Parts: sequence; structure tokens; C-alpha cells
Amino acid sequence: MKLVTLKNIAIASAFAGITAFSTAASAADYVIDTEGAHASINFKIDHLGVSYVVGRFNEFTGTFTYDAENPGNNKVEVTVNTASVDSNHAERDRHIRSSDFIDASKWSQAHFVSTNYADQGDGKAELTGNLTLFGKTREITIDVEKYGEGQDPWGGYRAGFTGTVALNITDFGIDFNLGPAAQTVYMDLVVEGIRQ
Repeated sequence: MKLVTLKNIAIASAFAGITAFSTAASAADYVIDTEGAHASINFKIDHLGVSYVVGRFNEFTGTFTYDAENPGNNKVEVTVNTASVDSNHAERDRHIRSSDFIDASKWSQAHFVSTNYADQGDGKAELTGNLTLFGKTREITIDVEKYGEGQDPWGGYRAGFTGTVALNITDFGIDFNLGPAAQTVYMDLVVEGIRQ
């Protein structure tokens, strides 16, 4: 018969506390570091069938939860200021913001909320969620890859990911009348978050 002593109870309690802490610590919430410009939302779209127009959205905010032990708990939410579109050409950007294209005065935000994170192994995953753009919400899937994580020089902890997705803009009721090739926008995402 095993004796239950105060020492045994204390050891068991300490072990249980450590185990509970380890489980809780595996999931963490992050704020995307847009203030430090360590994240970007980039795009390219066909131009006349001969090249691409490339650009980015300069203003966005977002958060994510990352749980290495339980990837099903991972989630992301991002809001983009559509008027912050930047293709490195002021006149073209004014035209892109107009009602001929993204109509930024009417649809000032794009919003993404994840619904599922499917771990593919080797740091890769498929992130599915709802994207609201031009007043319409559609489900999209982003190919995600974890880049790294670790302590930063300022006493914080960071995690970073990249992602790609091809958006068919006609799914959102948009027709730029630029030909079939220009109906696809290729998005290239870089996300670095600071653990809270």
C-alpha cells in the first residue's frame, strides 16, 4: 500500500501546475506588427497580357492565435483599409481607388476572419476563412507556411508566417473589364506577430 504524504501531495500538485501551464502556454495570441512595418499585404494583377501591375495595401490591422500543439486552435483576423492601395504610381492609384475599380469611398474596408486551419505538416497549412470585399463575403483558402518564431531584441516574442492566395475578383461581383487574365489577383502575404 502506497502512503500518501504531504510531500507526495506537494510534488503532485507542483507537477500538475507545470503540466497545466505548459498546455496553456502552447497557445498564444499575437498582434500583427504593422507599426514596425514587419508585415505586408502585396498583390499582382495582369496588365494587358504582357506583364503585371504590382502593389500593396499600406494600412491594415490584425491579430492571430498560434498553437503549435493544437493547430486546430489557430485563427486569424485582419482588416484592410482599401484606400491605402499603393502601386507606386499616384495617378494610377487614384484611378484604382475610384468607382471604376475598388470604389474605396464606398467599400473602405476588406475583412478576413479564419474558420479553419488545416495543418499539412512541415510548417505548412491551409487557412480557410471568410473574406468580405466590396460588400460580398466569400470563403477563400490561403496556403500558409510558418517562417519562424523566437525572442526579439526588445524582450518580446514573435512568430512569422507567409501566405499566398489567388482571388477571382468576379466571385465578389467585380468586373474591371480588363480581360479574363485580369480577373485573378495574386496575393502574397507576410505576417509577423508580437505575442501578447
